[in-house]
Amino acid sequence: MSELPFIERAKAHGDRIAFRTSEQSHTYRQLLDRSGVIAAELLADADDLQEARLALLVTPGFEYSTAQWAIWRAGGVVVPICLSATESEWEYALTDSQASVVVADGSNVAKIASLCEKLALRLVSVDSINAEVSRSLPEINPNRQAMILYTSGTTSKPKGVVTTHAIIQAQIESLVQAWEWSADDRIPMFLPLHHIHGIINITGCALWSGAVVEPFSRFDTNSILGRVREDAYTLFMAVPTIYVKLIQAIEAASEADRTAILAGFRKLRLMVSGSAALPASVHERWAELTGQELLERYGMTEIGMAISNLYRGERRPGVVGAPLPRVEVRLKAENGAVVTVEDEPGEIQVRGPGVFQAYWNRPEATADCFEEGWFRTGDMAVLERGYYRIMGRLSVDIIKSGGYKLSALEIEAGLLEHPQIAECAVIGLPDETWGEAVTAACVVTGDAPIDIAMLRDWCKGRMSAYKIPQRLLVVNELPRNAMGKVTKSAVRALFQ
Repeated sequence: MSELPFIERAKAHGDRIAFRTSEQSHTYRQLLDRSGVIAAELLADADDLQEARLALLVTPGFEYSTAQWAIWRAGGVVVPICLSATESEWEYALTDSQASVVVADGSNVAKIASLCEKLALRLVSVDSINAEVSRSLPEINPNRQAMILYTSGTTSKPKGVVTTHAIIQAQIESLVQAWEWSADDRIPMFLPLHHIHGIINITGCALWSGAVVEPFSRFDTNSILGRVREDAYTLFMAVPTIYVKLIQAIEAASEADRTAILAGFRKLRLMVSGSAALPASVHERWAELTGQELLERYGMTEIGMAISNLYRGERRPGVVGAPLPRVEVRLKAENGAVVTVEDEPGEIQVRGPGVFQAYWNRPEATADCFEEGWFRTGDMAVLERGYYRIMGRLSVDIIKSGGYKLSALEIEAGLLEHPQIAECAVIGLPDETWGEAVTAACVVTGDAPIDIAMLRDWCKGRMSAYKIPQRLLVVNELPRNAMGKVTKSAVRALFQ
């Protein structure tokens, strides 16, 4: 029976280490065996899950990947959900995706059990699956649906991005070729696994290549720097915010510690920054400290990675580079003409085997974002000396903060539930640490004062931490245009 390529490759990697922590290591053979056992449990009496959606709520590491692979091997579609999301955010993802099962580990089962009961969903704890069940698994065509990732768009509700096994493979193979992944690579994984950065760029590429992944439940500066000192890694991938925090930690370290840490970073073969724009000042300071030129790239949940600075070649601060292997990129001007010369801005449009299939149950949104087979990213860019430079979003309602792409409209909807907020407008303002800081201008009612500390306190538990406003301005009225619509450019001017 032919199997999915990642299964065949894992068999070839055999007893090589796939995951390593300070407590234990797991091989590719164990990854295959364990995922087979979980797949059998998920199938129960069925022969094939037939693209049923199974939500995944598991801590990053060996068990996460075994559960992910198990869902795929059983014929299901993985729906990764955020570990730190609120119950209402979980409920939206579960109901919108029409998930029938939630797969969780011991630390998360209790958190979502009541919601599963409310929605009448089967809850499977991977920790309780111990039987060594041996059974045949279905043959999976690579063109079958494999994953739905939720991403915030220009509407107030996130959309599910549907990818097939073949699309995921194309995204991985493009990066493996461009960044020269090999079985000798070792990489830390501290990014969330409900985003493409952690799922594809790190874990997906590493396991495809036979490399070693060191998972962390969260980014811990001291732990990561300690492992860097020990020459634990060959690659390192992070968002700009993390590089800012690493710079601060290195600069605050004793001379002996700093020397050891910097020596560790200098030995890495590649360091990548993504998910948000990397400030040129951070790029330059990192190079000064470590001798490493960060490789900046550009991608989206819908397309994987599309553009990258060169692994062997120039890494220019402030730009995202050239198209990756098997990716076509063009710029489309506002007048509808394809841009054919440098230094003229246009919308980035992408075509290739790594582009997503559709937005889940949103045919109109899917149709709107494609033009003659090209995906319309909504990002403006200009080509300068062969490299693309991102100019910003066509929509002002997208905020990129700390590696997350956030919907301003979704945050506004949440803030309007506050009893004192009558109106609000949310924007992203440039920020050295976060890329963009979530910023709110609010019209409040009543005499009681409201400040950023009070607002952030109120937001806790109502929205994910990374969506909570970092800056607040209380105004008497919001600026509007002649049609009565709030103008975000005028709101931005209020903070200057």
